[in-house]
Amino acid sequence: MNTADLREANRPAETRLIAMGGAALIEGFSLLGFETHPEATPLILDAVLKELMQNRQKALIVLEEKLARSGTAMLRRVRGEGGRIVVIEVPPLQAPKDYHPPVEDLIRRVLGPSALEESS
Repeated sequence: MNTADLREANRPAETRLIAMGGAALIEGFSLLGFETHPEATPLILDAVLKELMQNRQKALIVLEEKLARSGTAMLRRVRGEGGRIVVIEVPPLQAPKDYHPPVEDLIRRVLGPSALEESS
């Protein structure tokens, strides 16, 4: 093995930046250098996740709410394993004020239904 091969072998694996969701939202992520999948379906999401798992790649994946909550088999697996693939959820561009992150449900279950109410 020559010096160039050793450098390549010791180089940390790159993290893929991937964004999936509605075209209008995802367009902004392409400007940031993300690999984008506008109007992605749950089938496309599963295919990308399967590829990442098979190739043991690291990734940061941004999913629009509807896709993030689609409950696909691969998404459940990735979220259950944790580690190399980090999935975050963002609100839809058309209704950001209607968005409620999943952690709110957990907080309400643990602390009670009024835990997140604003006091006047």
